[in-house]
Amino acid sequence: MNQSIVKRLYLMQVGSMPEYEIPVVCYLVQTDDGKNILIDSGLPEIIPEDTSEFVNGQDVIEQLARLGLKPDDIDTVISTHYDGDHAGRHGAFTKAQYIVQRVHHLDAPTNPRYASIRAQWDQPIERIRLVDGDMKLLPGLELIETSGHVPGHQSVLVRLNKTGAILLTIDAVPFGEWFTRDEQSDDDNPDAEEIRASTIKLLDLVEREHFGLVIFGHDAEQWQTLKKAPEFYE
Repeated sequence: MNQSIVKRLYLMQVGSMPEYEIPVVCYLVQTDDGKNILIDSGLPEIIPEDTSEFVNGQDVIEQLARLGLKPDDIDTVISTHYDGDHAGRHGAFTKAQYIVQRVHHLDAPTNPRYASIRAQWDQPIERIRLVDGDMKLLPGLELIETSGHVPGHQSVLVRLNKTGAILLTIDAVPFGEWFTRDEQSDDDNPDAEEIRASTIKLLDLVEREHFGLVIFGHDAEQWQTLKKAPEFYE
Protein backbone atom coordinates (compact mmCIF):
# COMPACT_ATOMS: atom_id res chain seq x y z
CA MET A 1 0.00 0.00 0.00
CA ASN A 2 1.43 3.38 -1.03
CA GLN A 3 1.86 6.07 1.61
CA SER A 4 0.58 9.60 1.25
CA ILE A 5 3.17 12.02 -0.10
CA VAL A 6 3.10 15.73 0.71
CA LYS A 7 2.01 17.82 -2.27
CA ARG A 8 1.12 21.36 -1.08
CA LEU A 9 1.57 23.71 1.86
CA TYR A 10 -0.86 26.58 2.50
CA LEU A 11 -0.17 29.46 4.92
CA MET A 12 -3.15 31.14 6.57
CA GLN A 13 -3.25 34.21 8.80
CA VAL A 14 -6.18 33.84 11.19
CA GLY A 15 -5.59 36.75 13.57
CA SER A 16 -3.03 39.12 15.02
CA MET A 17 -1.60 40.84 18.05
CA PRO A 18 -2.18 44.43 16.87
CA GLU A 19 0.05 46.18 19.41
CA TYR A 20 3.10 44.46 17.94
CA GLU A 21 1.65 43.71 14.49
CA ILE A 22 2.31 40.02 15.09
CA PRO A 23 0.46 37.57 12.81
CA VAL A 24 -1.33 34.51 14.20
CA VAL A 25 -1.06 31.72 11.64
CA CYS A 26 -2.07 28.15 10.76
CA TYR A 27 -0.86 25.85 8.03
CA LEU A 28 -2.52 23.25 5.82
CA VAL A 29 -0.65 20.35 4.26
CA GLN A 30 -2.27 18.40 1.43
CA THR A 31 -1.08 15.05 0.14
CA ASP A 32 -1.19 13.48 -3.31
CA ASP A 33 -4.00 11.15 -2.23
CA GLY A 34 -6.30 13.87 -0.90
CA LYS A 35 -5.44 13.95 2.82
CA ASN A 36 -5.77 17.31 4.61
CA ILE A 37 -3.47 17.90 7.57
CA LEU A 38 -3.96 21.07 9.60
CA ILE A 39 -1.07 22.46 11.67
CA ASP A 40 -2.58 24.42 14.57
CA SER A 41 -6.03 26.01 14.57
CA GLY A 42 -5.48 29.60 15.69
CA LEU A 43 -7.48 31.73 18.08
CA PRO A 44 -10.78 30.76 19.71
CA GLU A 45 -14.00 32.25 18.39
CA ILE A 46 -14.38 34.28 21.59
CA ILE A 47 -11.05 35.60 22.88
CA PRO A 48 -10.54 34.74 26.59
CA GLU A 49 -9.47 37.50 28.95
CA ASP A 50 -6.04 35.95 29.39
CA THR A 51 -5.36 36.39 25.65
CA SER A 52 -7.13 39.72 25.19
CA GLU A 53 -4.09 41.18 23.40
CA PHE A 54 -5.00 39.03 20.37
CA VAL A 55 -7.62 39.86 17.74
CA ASN A 56 -9.38 37.40 15.47
CA GLY A 57 -9.23 37.84 11.73
CA GLN A 58 -10.50 35.45 9.08
CA ASP A 59 -10.54 32.30 11.20
CA VAL A 60 -9.29 28.89 10.16
CA ILE A 61 -12.75 27.62 9.20
CA GLU A 62 -13.28 30.60 6.87
CA GLN A 63 -9.80 30.13 5.43
CA LEU A 64 -10.46 26.46 4.75
CA ALA A 65 -13.80 27.32 3.13
CA ARG A 66 -11.93 29.50 0.64
CA LEU A 67 -10.09 26.34 -0.37
CA GLY A 68 -13.32 24.37 -0.71
CA LEU A 69 -12.88 22.50 2.59
CA LYS A 70 -15.14 21.94 5.60
CA PRO A 71 -13.94 21.04 9.12
CA ASP A 72 -14.92 17.40 8.51
CA ASP A 73 -12.50 17.30 5.57
CA ILE A 74 -9.54 17.62 7.95
CA ASP A 75 -8.02 14.19 8.58
CA THR A 76 -5.30 15.22 11.03
CA VAL A 77 -4.53 18.18 13.29
CA ILE A 78 -0.88 18.53 14.25
CA SER A 79 -1.05 20.41 17.52
CA THR A 80 2.26 22.16 18.09
CA HIS A 81 1.13 23.20 21.59
CA TYR A 82 -2.01 24.28 23.44
CA ASP A 83 -1.49 28.05 23.75
CA GLY A 84 -4.65 30.03 23.00
CA ASP A 85 -3.37 31.38 19.68
CA HIS A 86 -2.49 27.90 18.40
CA ALA A 87 -5.21 25.54 19.66
CA GLY A 88 -8.24 27.80 19.87
CA ARG A 89 -10.38 26.02 17.25
CA HIS A 90 -9.30 22.42 17.82
CA GLY A 91 -12.82 21.41 18.83
CA ALA A 92 -14.19 22.18 15.36
CA PHE A 93 -12.42 19.21 13.76
CA THR A 94 -14.49 16.35 15.10
CA LYS A 95 -13.39 13.80 12.47
CA ALA A 96 -9.67 14.48 12.82
CA GLN A 97 -6.94 12.73 14.75
CA TYR A 98 -4.87 15.11 16.89
CA ILE A 99 -1.12 14.61 17.07
CA VAL A 100 0.65 16.11 20.08
CA GLN A 101 3.78 15.45 22.08
CA ARG A 102 2.99 13.20 25.04
CA VAL A 103 4.84 15.37 27.56
CA HIS A 104 2.83 18.40 26.46
CA HIS A 105 -0.56 16.73 26.58
CA LEU A 106 0.10 15.22 30.00
CA ASP A 107 1.22 18.57 31.41
CA ALA A 108 -1.78 20.49 30.06
CA PRO A 109 -4.61 19.44 32.43
CA THR A 110 -2.84 20.89 35.49
CA ASN A 111 -1.22 23.87 33.76
CA PRO A 112 -3.27 27.09 34.13
CA ARG A 113 -1.67 28.43 30.94
CA TYR A 114 -4.04 26.29 28.86
CA ALA A 115 -7.13 26.33 31.09
CA SER A 116 -9.15 28.97 29.24
CA ILE A 117 -9.37 26.87 26.06
CA ARG A 118 -9.43 23.42 27.63
CA ALA A 119 -12.71 22.64 25.85
CA GLN A 120 -10.81 22.90 22.56
CA TRP A 121 -7.77 20.71 23.19
CA ASP A 122 -9.20 18.24 25.72
CA GLN A 123 -10.58 15.87 23.10
CA PRO A 124 -11.49 12.16 23.49
CA ILE A 125 -8.25 10.26 24.03
CA GLU A 126 -9.11 7.78 21.26
CA ARG A 127 -8.70 10.65 18.78
CA ILE A 128 -5.40 11.87 20.22
CA ARG A 129 -2.13 10.35 19.05
CA LEU A 130 0.59 10.98 21.62
CA VAL A 131 4.12 11.00 20.22
CA ASP A 132 7.51 11.06 21.91
CA GLY A 133 10.16 13.25 20.35
CA ASP A 134 11.09 13.59 16.68
CA MET A 135 9.26 11.42 14.18
CA LYS A 136 8.36 11.07 10.52
CA LEU A 137 4.57 11.12 10.08
CA LEU A 138 4.67 10.30 6.39
CA PRO A 139 7.00 10.92 3.45
CA GLY A 140 7.65 14.66 3.44
CA LEU A 141 6.22 15.48 6.88
CA GLU A 142 8.24 15.32 10.10
CA LEU A 143 7.74 16.46 13.69
CA ILE A 144 10.64 17.99 15.59
CA GLU A 145 10.42 18.17 19.38
CA THR A 146 11.46 21.68 20.43
CA SER A 147 10.66 22.20 24.10
CA GLY A 148 11.44 25.54 25.72
CA HIS A 149 8.61 27.83 24.77
CA VAL A 150 6.53 25.21 26.59
CA PRO A 151 7.28 21.58 27.51
CA GLY A 152 6.66 19.35 24.50
CA HIS A 153 6.41 22.09 21.90
CA GLN A 154 6.90 20.73 18.38
CA SER A 155 8.06 22.29 15.14
CA VAL A 156 7.23 20.81 11.74
CA LEU A 157 9.35 20.00 8.68
CA VAL A 158 7.57 19.84 5.31
CA ARG A 159 9.39 18.50 2.25
CA LEU A 160 7.97 19.64 -1.09
CA ASN A 161 8.88 18.63 -4.63
CA LYS A 162 9.55 22.11 -6.04
CA THR A 163 10.26 24.35 -3.04
CA GLY A 164 12.31 21.78 -1.16
CA ALA A 165 12.32 21.47 2.62
CA ILE A 166 10.34 24.07 4.56
CA LEU A 167 10.92 24.32 8.30
CA LEU A 168 8.02 25.69 10.36
CA THR A 169 9.67 26.74 13.62
CA ILE A 170 6.31 27.76 15.19
CA ASP A 171 7.05 29.26 18.64
CA ALA A 172 10.42 27.56 19.10
CA VAL A 173 11.77 30.52 17.10
CA PRO A 174 8.95 33.04 16.62
CA PHE A 175 11.12 35.75 15.01
CA GLY A 176 13.89 35.50 12.47
CA GLU A 177 16.27 37.69 14.49
CA TRP A 178 16.20 35.05 17.25
CA PHE A 179 17.45 32.31 14.90
CA THR A 180 21.07 32.66 15.96
CA ARG A 181 23.74 30.87 17.94
CA ASP A 182 24.44 34.07 19.85
CA GLU A 183 23.43 34.18 23.49
CA GLN A 184 20.04 35.82 23.98
CA SER A 185 19.48 38.50 26.61
CA ASP A 186 16.54 36.63 28.17
CA ASP A 187 18.67 34.70 30.67
CA ASP A 188 16.23 35.46 33.49
CA ASN A 189 13.69 33.21 31.77
CA PRO A 190 13.72 29.86 33.63
CA ASP A 191 13.26 28.11 30.27
CA ALA A 192 16.06 30.03 28.53
CA GLU A 193 18.39 27.03 28.44
CA GLU A 194 15.78 24.78 26.81
CA ILE A 195 14.80 27.52 24.35
CA ARG A 196 18.43 27.90 23.36
CA ALA A 197 18.89 24.13 23.02
CA SER A 198 15.90 23.89 20.67
CA THR A 199 17.12 26.88 18.65
CA ILE A 200 20.53 25.24 18.23
CA LYS A 201 18.84 21.95 17.30
CA LEU A 202 16.96 23.68 14.47
CA LEU A 203 20.04 25.62 13.36
CA ASP A 204 22.00 22.36 13.18
CA LEU A 205 19.22 20.82 11.09
CA VAL A 206 19.25 23.75 8.67
CA GLU A 207 23.04 23.52 8.36
CA ARG A 208 22.95 19.77 7.65
CA GLU A 209 20.42 20.05 4.83
CA HIS A 210 19.54 22.42 2.03
CA PHE A 211 16.36 24.25 3.03
CA GLY A 212 14.09 26.07 0.62
CA LEU A 213 12.58 28.16 3.40
CA VAL A 214 12.50 28.62 7.18
CA ILE A 215 9.20 30.16 8.34
CA PHE A 216 9.20 31.75 11.80
CA GLY A 217 6.07 31.53 13.91
CA HIS A 218 5.12 35.19 14.36
CA ASP A 219 7.52 37.23 12.23
CA ALA A 220 5.46 40.07 10.74
CA GLU A 221 8.22 41.29 8.43
CA GLN A 222 8.83 37.84 6.96
CA TRP A 223 5.09 37.15 6.74
CA GLN A 224 4.69 39.99 4.23
CA THR A 225 7.05 38.19 1.85
CA LEU A 226 5.37 34.77 1.92
CA LYS A 227 2.65 33.22 -0.22
CA LYS A 228 -0.68 33.10 1.59
CA ALA A 229 -3.73 30.97 0.84
CA PRO A 230 -5.23 30.48 -1.67
CA GLU A 231 -1.68 30.52 -3.06
CA PHE A 232 0.49 27.61 -1.95
CA TYR A 233 3.97 26.14 -1.93
CA GLU A 234 4.54 22.88 -3.79
